[in-house]
Amino acid sequence: MGVAGRGCPSAARALLPLLLPLLLTAAVPPGRGRAAGLPEDVDECLENNGGCQHTCVNVMGSYECRCKEGFFLSDNQHTCIHRSEEGLSCMNKNHGCSHICKEAPRGNVACECRPGFELAKNQRDCVLTCNHGNGGCQHSCEDTAEGPECSCHPQYKMHADGRSCLEREDAALEVTESNATSVADGDKRVKRRLLMETCAVNNGGCDRTCKDTSTGVHCSCPIGFTLQLDGKTCKDIDECQTRNGGCDHFCKNTVGSFDCSCKKGFKLLTDEKSCQDVDECSLDRTCDHSCINHPGTFACACNKGYTLYGFTHCGDTNECSVNNGGCQQICVNTVGSYECQCHSAYKLHWNKKDCVEVKGVLPTSVSPHVSLQCGRSGGGDRCFLRCHSGIHLSSGLQEAYSVTCGSSSPLRSKQQKSNDSAFRDVATIRTSVTFKLNEGKCSLKKAELFPEGLRPVLSEKHSSVKESFHYANLTCSSGKQVPAAPGRPSTTREMFITVEFELETNQKEVTASCDLSCVVKRTEKRLRKAARTLRKAVHRERFHLQLSGMDLEVAKKSPRTSERRVESCRVGQGHVGNQCVSCRAGTYYDGAQERCILCPNGTYQTEEGQVTCEPCPRPENPGALKTLEAWNVSECGGLCQPGEYSADGFAPCQLCALGTFQPEAGRTSCFPCGGGLPTKHLGATSFQDCETRVQCSPGHFYNTTTHRCIRCPAGTYQPEFGKNNCVSCPGNTTTDFDGSTNIIHCKNRRCGGELGDFTGYIESPNYPGNYPANTECTWTINPPPKRRILIVVPEIFLPIEDDCGDYLVMRKTASSNSVTTYETCQTYERPIAFTSRSKRLWIQFKSNEGNSARGFQVPYVTYDEDYQELIEDIVRDGRLYASENHQEILKDKKLIKALFDVLAHPQNYFKYTAQESREMFPRSFIRLLRSKVSRFLRPYK
Repeated sequence: MGVAGRGCPSAARALLPLLLPLLLTAAVPPGRGRAAGLPEDVDECLENNGGCQHTCVNVMGSYECRCKEGFFLSDNQHTCIHRSEEGLSCMNKNHGCSHICKEAPRGNVACECRPGFELAKNQRDCVLTCNHGNGGCQHSCEDTAEGPECSCHPQYKMHADGRSCLEREDAALEVTESNATSVADGDKRVKRRLLMETCAVNNGGCDRTCKDTSTGVHCSCPIGFTLQLDGKTCKDIDECQTRNGGCDHFCKNTVGSFDCSCKKGFKLLTDEKSCQDVDECSLDRTCDHSCINHPGTFACACNKGYTLYGFTHCGDTNECSVNNGGCQQICVNTVGSYECQCHSAYKLHWNKKDCVEVKGVLPTSVSPHVSLQCGRSGGGDRCFLRCHSGIHLSSGLQEAYSVTCGSSSPLRSKQQKSNDSAFRDVATIRTSVTFKLNEGKCSLKKAELFPEGLRPVLSEKHSSVKESFHYANLTCSSGKQVPAAPGRPSTTREMFITVEFELETNQKEVTASCDLSCVVKRTEKRLRKAARTLRKAVHRERFHLQLSGMDLEVAKKSPRTSERRVESCRVGQGHVGNQCVSCRAGTYYDGAQERCILCPNGTYQTEEGQVTCEPCPRPENPGALKTLEAWNVSECGGLCQPGEYSADGFAPCQLCALGTFQPEAGRTSCFPCGGGLPTKHLGATSFQDCETRVQCSPGHFYNTTTHRCIRCPAGTYQPEFGKNNCVSCPGNTTTDFDGSTNIIHCKNRRCGGELGDFTGYIESPNYPGNYPANTECTWTINPPPKRRILIVVPEIFLPIEDDCGDYLVMRKTASSNSVTTYETCQTYERPIAFTSRSKRLWIQFKSNEGNSARGFQVPYVTYDEDYQELIEDIVRDGRLYASENHQEILKDKKLIKALFDVLAHPQNYFKYTAQESREMFPRSFIRLLRSKVSRFLRPYK
């Protein structure tokens, strides 16, 4: 952007809502800051090499980074980029610029000088000016065409070096004669003043501030220093020695001041002394499912049926990979669960794992557990989905949830369908419909639809839909953010409601004019009509769920600002203090009392947040059932314990025979060890009780056929000794190699792709877990017209032992000769921000088969190119990285998100109040930005 652009009113007006209001709100009386007066140089290179990748060189008031032979300094002025072929002029060390070389259009170069210097007539060299260290002059300095010209005060003459000033001998003689006459007059004060030092010479000998007085020079020190007994020397005060400088956690003394910093997991507040826990759970993308915040850290947890991997991610657990899921015959893994199935002529036992032989004919249908009824009410259809039994609730991330009613029909094999006449007489019809809402959120909460006791009954003739099913699943989930409607919050999320139904038709419905296939077609037609009616009800917020006598809202649109109200707990949760807590196992949520109740006698509940308790299984001759609050089926009483079995799973029980074991309660048989292996004793409860010929170590499993230990194949792991199986990695993860011993070796390899127009993340696969070996990821960022790219690398972890086997590179195209913006193969815990050297970016991450590390999560934003000069001025300033407080800002996901939000969409600044702006950033950071913005808006002032 040229000078004209900088001075134009439109650019200034466009910038004001971007950063200036934020800076003006910070114009508050400053607290303890840097020392005023003459500054003392700080050697920034002493700490972390000044953030330089190769060499750090300290200069007065600043520092600069330099690169080794074969590398050139990137535009961020800190990292070095390897250049195999000399391409652009500035990449060539013979470009001729004394200080800074910048690329110009058409292959030319433009030289620039550091502050305090100006460009010489040859447009290559830099000439010192009086603005840099007074031009080296002791007294007066004047800029000329040849450079700074020094001169001395009266009574002094110029030294041969052309810079220093010496007292003239004739001036000393004059002083002596004058003193002789003065003594006669008794004017001793004049004599004393003339003989004394002056601030004009060597600053009067003062370390810092010098002032001429009638009694001579007077030295003083700025805040943060104390004057020593010699009256001239200033000594730094170590504020950290007194009450830790007032810092909550760490205090670090600096020259003339001090800095406070916090432990990992805490952030420094704007008073720059207090530390506050970072609530990672309030941030997006922290955990896939549930997040639990702790002081200084957090923990992620997964819903039932999922396994945690990579510290924050959840993948489906393949329960069938371990001991066939405990199933006696067939195990079928499903997303978030699994189910046991039986062969023909068998049915599933009440324990849902064993198979019992069926005597006679299998039942041809399943009794309905759920009904859907829609009817005209208040000018439109109102629909109710009623669950009668088999209710199960599960909640996920961002208030998503799933409700299951009844049980799905088991999957039947082709052989069963062709050989079993009973199955040929039954047809299972499954249908699924998804509704998309552009705004709102999933909300499974109690809805007061009608006054107490006045619930209307939908009569047959007024019911437009009335269907019964043996299984239904209702899922509500959030999608991507979309622009909000007027009067709504600035961004809302798309919402998807999916309803799955399952019912069975059988020979009872067949007539002379309509066979089974005809019945199926008629049923499917009715279901399509029901789906259309249901769609209208959903969009009008007239679709409700009934669980255990409660009317529940399925979802709700985002309330207008004037309609905001206190949120109540969702179904399955009770109030504990000011928090909503799920009803624990052994209890259920009672809608009438709106609290958690213990499971009644004879029932149990194994999961949290449920609205019913399951009835305890009963033997043919019921005995004493266990008391209240049964949280597991084994607490119901009378069941065979692990290591035991019986014909129905109830007492009286027998111990598992030698060579067999049983790890679960209520089973009808025991599992054989296999391979003729005996057990150490009767009543064995695990395979580890089997007497194997060798003891297998973690990462291996015992093969009962060959009686050898086999390494776990890729995609599986085994953390324990003496096992006969390996555990499948969760979800879509796999291991780098075979023989894995821990879940941490399971890694998601998904990465790369086209990135968004305004903001987004570049993230190594499996982050924040270690990235996989031998992976290659490629991303591209193509900003809209007249937008540029700003990138912040908060930290990056790549192993240095591999001789740059793992690396991250950002350049204009895939060609190695294209303009490179960033390249690294090392670990940097110090953040860096930089602008792209090209309008688009091609980004590649590559790892070899060697060591792995945590990788990176790099945010980026595209911004209006009118701000290019301002943004570059900010990110190139060493003060942005010199302070630990400023470094923490670049690592703070919440602050970076707010800054990027305003950079991408300046109008979004008005989402943040003045108070929020003041509380977001420390004053030192605000002062840095304010100086940059002021200079950008008033370049000549």
